[in-house]
Amino acid sequence: MNQRYYSLDVFRGATVALMILVNNPGSWSYAFSPLKHAPWHGCTPTDLVFPFFLFAVGNAMSFVIPRLRTQAGKVFWKKVLKRTILIFLIGLLLNWYPFVQWSNDTLLFKYWINPIKSDSGIRILGVLQRIALCYCFASILVYFFKTKTVVLISIFILLSYWLICILLGDSDPYSLQGWFGTKIDVSILQIAHMYKGEGVPFEPEGIASTFTAVIQVVIGFLVGQYIQTGTKAIEGPMPIYRTVSTLMVTAALLTLGGMTWGLAFPINKKIWTSSYVLYSSGLAITALGVLIWFVEIKGHKNFVTKFFDVFGKNPLFIFVMSALIPKTLSLMRIENGFDETGNPIYTSPLRWFYTEICAKFPGPPEIGSFVYAICFLSLLWAVCYVMDKKGIYVKV
Repeated sequence: MNQRYYSLDVFRGATVALMILVNNPGSWSYAFSPLKHAPWHGCTPTDLVFPFFLFAVGNAMSFVIPRLRTQAGKVFWKKVLKRTILIFLIGLLLNWYPFVQWSNDTLLFKYWINPIKSDSGIRILGVLQRIALCYCFASILVYFFKTKTVVLISIFILLSYWLICILLGDSDPYSLQGWFGTKIDVSILQIAHMYKGEGVPFEPEGIASTFTAVIQVVIGFLVGQYIQTGTKAIEGPMPIYRTVSTLMVTAALLTLGGMTWGLAFPINKKIWTSSYVLYSSGLAITALGVLIWFVEIKGHKNFVTKFFDVFGKNPLFIFVMSALIPKTLSLMRIENGFDETGNPIYTSPLRWFYTEICAKFPGPPEIGSFVYAICFLSLLWAVCYVMDKKGIYVKV
């Protein structure tokens, strides 16, 4: 069992490492294509990071839920609701942090709603908030319902989401302007608290698309449950081999199913389409199956697995740190030359490091941007490594 925990740590750690890498380029204008999200429809390696993490959350739940089932129901509710609220609040506060921002030479407080511009404010939803909600709803599903019922509910949600997109969407129900979920987000969250990165108010971690994202966690749970129980249930001299074979066949079917469904219901991370759930889940199972093969069966444990392992032992903490460090350092200003009128130009320490060191690497500008991302990732790995050596594991 401990070995399988190790595989999960490596899988989760690799996901967190890639998440940090793609979220922290030296410049958003200069990033290699695989390290960018698809503009709308489609799927790049970067678009697999978030669903892989949700899948890993479900895997981890498969070790916890059986223990909770042996205890009183109030223990389950206390644990799940406490964790959900804490992760959600951390995500919300992270959106607000550092609570002040520079405006010329003055630090101004970041208001919940900007008093000057009423359609601007603090974003309510985000990555951690979606993780919290998906963890909560998935936990309820797998705790109260049997496996067969959970599978049927999951299929119902994926099919219903497709139907609702068609019925409530505009002329192009899968487009940025035609997707029905934005109307729900605007009415509940309000424009001031929504993401504006697409040029219009649109929430990529919105309310409607959260329901299909929940299924990503459920699939991760079912896979984790099968890994634990399937090996014991299969008779024969090589049960672990048969378990991995079953996983790989399942992965192929889900991936192919997602691609086929994508012909009618496009694979799209930003509105988390049902085809995207199947496609990304299939690839996640493939990756986990490969890890089980090399780590558990072949016994390959080396620097590569150790590198990702330390990330996997403190995933939420290090993800929060990857945002806290740049946000905190953005308040520090370094004089970096003068403008045409003789006024000093200021930059942050990380921005200075990128422009004065990384950006000067020879080759296309994407190389300098990638070097910066690697350096930042290495810094966080060093933090994780020290924490692991000292036995410090931050859990929510």
